[in-house]
Amino acid sequence: MKLFSNTISTLESALNYSSTKQKVIAQNISNADTPNYKAKEASFKSALNDAQNASMTAKRTDIRHFNFHGEDSSNVMIRTNNRTSYNNNGNNVDVDKEMADLATNQIYYNALTERISGKFQSLQSVIKGGK
Repeated sequence: MKLFSNTISTLESALNYSSTKQKVIAQNISNADTPNYKAKEASFKSALNDAQNASMTAKRTDIRHFNFHGEDSSNVMIRTNNRTSYNNNGNNVDVDKEMADLATNQIYYNALTERISGKFQSLQSVIKGGK
C-alpha cells in the first residue's frame, strides 16, 4: 500500500536534483581560480533521456510500434566541460554564468519546497478532518 501519492515522490526527486545542482554550482564557484579546473554541470535532462530510452518495457501489439526496454535509472548526471578554457591557467569556470545558474536553481528550489509544503498541509488537513 502506498502511503503518499506519486506527486510527493516526484517532488522529492526534484528536490534531490536541485540539491545536487546546488552542490555542483558551489563547487564550480569555489574552484573559479584553481588552475586547470574544469566546470561541472548537473544534468537531469540527459539522465531523463537515458532513462526513457533504457528504462521502459512495453508489449508491442503491432510491428509498427516502437520497441524499447532496459532498466530504471533516475540519477542526476554530472558532466565535466573539457572543451573550453576561459582563463590562461586552463580553468573554464564562468562565474557570471554560475551565479545566474545559482539564482535560477534557488528559485526552482523555493518553488518545490512551497509545493511540497502545500501537499503536507493538505494531508494534515485531511488527518484533522478539515478543522
